[in-house]
Formats: sequence, C-alpha cells, structure tokens
Amino acid sequence: MAEEVATLAGGCFWCVEAVFDDVLGVSSVESGYTGGTVANPTYKQVCGGDTGHAEAVRIHFDPAVIGYADLLDIFFHIHDPTQLNRQGNDIGTQYRSAIFPHSPGQEAEARAAIARAQADHEQPVVTTIEPLAPWYVAEDYHQEYFEREGNSNPYCMAVVAPKLQKFRKSYAARLKRQEA
Repeated sequence: MAEEVATLAGGCFWCVEAVFDDVLGVSSVESGYTGGTVANPTYKQVCGGDTGHAEAVRIHFDPAVIGYADLLDIFFHIHDPTQLNRQGNDIGTQYRSAIFPHSPGQEAEARAAIARAQADHEQPVVTTIEPLAPWYVAEDYHQEYFEREGNSNPYCMAVVAPKLQKFRKSYAARLKRQEA
C-alpha cells in the first residue's frame, strides 16, 4: 500500500514532531505552517499571530503499519484538545488544535477521533477540522529540533520531554526502537 500523509496541529510543532518521529510506521515528520493567509510565512510572522497559520506537522506514514485513526489517537493523547488556541503557556491561534484531512476518508476518521477524545474529557474538545491548505515548511532550524536541542533547551526539557515520556510510556508497542 502506498504511503499516506497526515497534517496535524497540536501546539508547538517541536512537541508534536518529537513524538511522531518515534512512531513505528512513520517514515518522516516535517514541521511547518498551514491554515493561514500569507504565502511563505516566516516563524516570526506566524508567532506574531497575524497570518492565521498553525504550527503543524506533516507526517508520512505506512498505513499497513499504523493507521490514520491510530495516529489521531496518539495526537489526542499527547496534547490537550480542550484548550482553545493554546497549549500550556503557548498562546495564540498558531498553537490551535487542528486536523487538516487529505481526503474525505481522513475527514470521517478525524470526526470519529474527536468523538473518542471527547469521551475522555469532561471539557469540550475544541480541535477543529480545517480544509487542507498550502503547506509551508518551517525554517531548517525547526526540523528535528528536539533531537538536536532537547537536552540543552529549557523549553524542550520542561514541555517537550514530558510529552515524549508520556507517549513512550502509553504507546510502548508503537515505538520505532522496537524494530531492531
């Protein structure tokens, strides 16, 4: 079966990228911007909150190894989908929880995943399903950021590392390191 693509926004892209880099069946994860109105936005522009873009990740995966629904369940596990336009101290529409389906099938699965996530939360899940929009790759220094800077960057140690640890504990059977 051919590789598929998922586009997800769940707060800071460093956090989301670090988790999905570890998922068995995922061949690549790219940080970038989508869902906005400015062509070729920069990180500084997106962080200003005026472009409408979300910090997001584009995930290439093998559906024979991991399904889109499973990716969405991981996504909902690693961030708080009840926080509107924020994740923790990261505040603004660029940190919104959003799914950008690549097909009607993905949209249907996204709706089902939101319903599953809602069953796990007392507060309303505010994750949006948004139309697939132009994708803009984030600057090179954002790619694999946690892998390079995780042990020295205070933000990574305080925010990214706990999310990665939570994922690894809950989804041990989905970790790439078990491939060997």
